[in-house]
Amino acid sequence: MIDHAEGARLVLWDVDHTLIETRGLGGQLARAAFQEITGSRPDEMAEATGKTERVILSETLLAHGIQPTDELQTRYAQALSEQYWRNIDALERTGRAIPGAAEAIAALRRVPDVIQTVLTGNYRAVAAIKLSVFDLDDLLDLEVGAYADDGADRASLVSIAQQRAGEKYRRRFSRANTVIIGDTTHDVAAAHDGGAGVVAVANGKHAADQLRAADADVVLEDLTNATALVAAVTSRT
Repeated sequence: MIDHAEGARLVLWDVDHTLIETRGLGGQLARAAFQEITGSRPDEMAEATGKTERVILSETLLAHGIQPTDELQTRYAQALSEQYWRNIDALERTGRAIPGAAEAIAALRRVPDVIQTVLTGNYRAVAAIKLSVFDLDDLLDLEVGAYADDGADRASLVSIAQQRAGEKYRRRFSRANTVIIGDTTHDVAAAHDGGAGVVAVANGKHAADQLRAADADVVLEDLTNATALVAAVTSRT
């Protein structure tokens, strides 16, 4: 039986530049994984902002004259995950949690009937490693998140997370009670196209005025004001 309680809210966090930063290490590991599956070092990986790993790999393969295949996608997902496992210490040294991220997650956890997970272009295993290294995973239910493993298009991931959370928590999640928290105009577009509200945080490449121009519901300068974030999420849903 589905519970239609009005207070239920689903919060979908973006990962890179919203909750954590690898500070260049992610690109290094992606190039190493690409070389592992193709035998050649890439000149550069495709632009990653707003894309899933599946799209990034396809674009990079094509740029190097290699036809993308399901086999290469599968091998790359495994190779990249293994690169992160082997370089956890380097990630801890080089990367960081975004200031205020842990406090923001904890503040939302205190709001009754809020379920927090992730919607990310990362593979599930990679997202789990990134979040665990910076102690951000304990209050997130990664089981109901949506990842690059689930599809190439970010907008399509919204309904996947809503369905998973709905099945687990016996609630119905829709645009009315789902919100994405992300740092780019691509996150805003994924929310609009996928069926969610959006709170944009100007932590990454896109400035606050760009996020407003993309029609984000709420724009915050950063995550350091947990009270403002909670207010933004609860007012939007």
